Amino acid sequence: MTQKKFYKDAFERIDDSRKNKLLEIAIDEFASKGYKNANINIIAKNAGISIGLMYKYFATKDDLFITCLKHGMDLLDKSLYEIMQSDDKLLVKTEKLIRTICAHSKSHSKYIRLYNEIGAEKGASERTRMMVEEIETKRSSIYITTIAQALANGDVRDDLDPRLFAYFLDNLLTMLQFAYTCDYYRERFMIFTGVDINEADDEKIISQLLSFIESAFTVSHEELKKL
Repeated sequence: MTQKKFYKDAFERIDDSRKNKLLEIAIDEFASKGYKNANINIIAKNAGISIGLMYKYFATKDDLFITCLKHGMDLLDKSLYEIMQSDDKLLVKTEKLIRTICAHSKSHSKYIRLYNEIGAEKGASERTRMMVEEIETKRSSIYITTIAQALANGDVRDDLDPRLFAYFLDNLLTMLQFAYTCDYYRERFMIFTGVDINEADDEKIISQLLSFIESAFTVSHEELKKL
């Protein structure tokens, strides 16, 4: 048995309630303080376990961080994949995506902050960068495939590029996530709209973003010239 597998097996053997408690406490520490300033000793103390036991579960701080990142992103990605793999039309899927992201960003804000911290963290490890690349690759793949299928079915304008549209769509949704959870993006929302996003009308946000995306998917540049 390799050393890495030994640590993984030790953590996986504990019951789900203890496992989730430890991860939630660690995610809160990483999300609020950033990777560099997060303290594994504080995480162990708040979780009610010894530092020795903590290192039995995770060989390094990096191991713990990556486990937290995967835990947080898996919750959202599972919902996103289920939506995108459904038989719904693309715009119906898009509305469900927006609603899911709004709800998830409010109920699991620290997961989103954790993900945002990676972009701001210049000292992120190679393993962390690889994990992020894996997450982004999976997400981009399902978006590209879904848009390509919609194009083949004639559900969207025929001049779009699935890869570029997938990129633009993901950026819109990612910025919406961050607007609910991260100070910089929340401030940008305030500057543009004049209201705090946490006090804004979610239905208006959803309908306006959906209208914006709908026009991009269905109205061509030539059609716009005729309007």
